[in-house]
Amino acid sequence: MAPTSTSLFSFTHTQCPDKPRSLLRPTPSVSLFRSASLSFPSNSLPTFRCSLNTAVHDAPIEEKVDVPIEKKFPSFPTVMDINEIRNILPHRFPFLLVDRVIEYNPGVSAVAIKNVTINDNFFPGHFPDRPIMPGVLMVEAMAQVGGLVMLQPEVGGSRDNFFFAGIDKVRFRKPVIAGDTLVMRMTLVKLQKKFGIAKMEGKAYVGGEVVCEGEFLMAMGKEE
Repeated sequence: MAPTSTSLFSFTHTQCPDKPRSLLRPTPSVSLFRSASLSFPSNSLPTFRCSLNTAVHDAPIEEKVDVPIEKKFPSFPTVMDINEIRNILPHRFPFLLVDRVIEYNPGVSAVAIKNVTINDNFFPGHFPDRPIMPGVLMVEAMAQVGGLVMLQPEVGGSRDNFFFAGIDKVRFRKPVIAGDTLVMRMTLVKLQKKFGIAKMEGKAYVGGEVVCEGEFLMAMGKEE
């Protein structure tokens, strides 16, 4: 009689109607792991067999392939490269503090990165024995990202008359050091075209953790 269950253990009920109960003999058990069998012989009872369903053990085992660390982390996308940034922002070395834009919604928001390296010209003085990016330059870098949002025809900004007007509620959460990648998000909160004032919120991250945040005011002067 075929097994009556597809679970891990299956049971069969064996009877021998052609032989007297007194002639029943114990069924030899099999000690192999893949087809284990348990017998419970008796001169007056039918034989029950228990077999182990090894389908679970027959499943192939996937080998883990070690991926080199240099291939584990994808690079940031490039929505706007340094040449396109230079076409929008008037800043130049050593004060251009945006290297790449990775997300861009003109007139709404932008996310950009600044690769902080030991070759940045502010590190020899800040500080010689502990290179930390100055907080005021983090704020300046974030303001430049805000400029990328605002210096668009849809908003009415112009590189010739756009100014950083003020900051509020700025907090520095963690130091930014050489080797970090500063990821900055700037979002337009309110725009008053009549007065040429834009209010923006900004946050800067390193490794997914906030290192700087604050509110920014941008002024768009009128062309004469």
